[in-house]
This record gives sequence, C-alpha cells and structure tokens, in this order.
Amino acid sequence: MSGADPCHRHCVDALFRAHYRWLCTRLRRLTGETASAEDIAAETFVQLLQAPALTAIREPRALLTLIAQRLLYQAWRRAAMERRHRQQLAHDGDHGASPEELTHLAQTLKRLDHSLQRLPGKVRSTFLLARIDGLTYPQIAAELGISQRSVSVYMSRSQALCDRHSANQFLHDKRSA
Repeated sequence: MSGADPCHRHCVDALFRAHYRWLCTRLRRLTGETASAEDIAAETFVQLLQAPALTAIREPRALLTLIAQRLLYQAWRRAAMERRHRQQLAHDGDHGASPEELTHLAQTLKRLDHSLQRLPGKVRSTFLLARIDGLTYPQIAAELGISQRSVSVYMSRSQALCDRHSANQFLHDKRSA
C-alpha cells in the first residue's frame, strides 16, 4: 500500500503542505543552490509517497531530514563520481584519446547513470556504496539498515543491469561501426 492508497496520499500531501518550504530552506543552506534544494525536497516527498503506508509520525521534520540527507549524500556521491570520470577523461585525453572517443565515453557514462537512476533507491544506494565508496557488504548493510543478504540481492540486481547495459553498448557499438 504505497501512493495508491488515498489515505496515504492525503497524509503525504499534508506533510508536503506543512513542511516543503521549511525543507527547501534547510537544504538550500547545505547545497547553496535553490534548484538543487527544491529537487531534493521534492524527491523526498516522492519517496514518502512510494513508501508503505505511513503510521503516525511523531517527528515529521526528523523523518524528512533523514530522507533528504540520504538523497543529498547520493547526489554528492554522484557528483564526486562525475568529477573523477571527468578527471580520468582529461587524463586519458592527454594520452591520445580522440575527442570522438571522449564524447563516446561521456555518452556511455550518461546512459549508465540514467540506467542506475531507474533502479529502486536501496538497490542504487547499495551499488554506489559498493562501487564508488568501496564499502564492504557488512558496512553497506549497517549504513542502509538492511541485511547482508539484501545487500547481496541488490548487488546482483545492479550487476544484472550493468551486464545488460554492457551488452546494449556492445550492440550499439557494432551497429555504429
């Protein structure tokens, strides 16, 4: 029973009306950008809407802050990953990679990021914590509050996505050649 339940939607709507501006202001202080703060605040409420039906929330701002902070950390991790890739591209560019190869690689990374965005939140977070932050399965389980078995299942799902992405990229490259 997620966002399809009218009572749940009404509860999230009431939380949105009461706390959206406050959350935007709080996030604006952390990000320094109005647009980013509003995007993260909106995504916070989307995640609430997609969550199982809410029980009475005693501290709604604490819950909203927790969800928003996780989203903000994901955004920061993604930005750090993009910076590292840009640095790697620049470094590779110094060693003979053509502009076409660099453009192709950037497009591939963009498609992979788009694919990762379609994964459910915890699956995507598990993948990023493992691949970008280098955390072990027990560390990921503790960070996300899930079992190590769930971490293993989520990593299998994200690896399957990466495998499909690689296969699609291979086919795309063959057609382009």
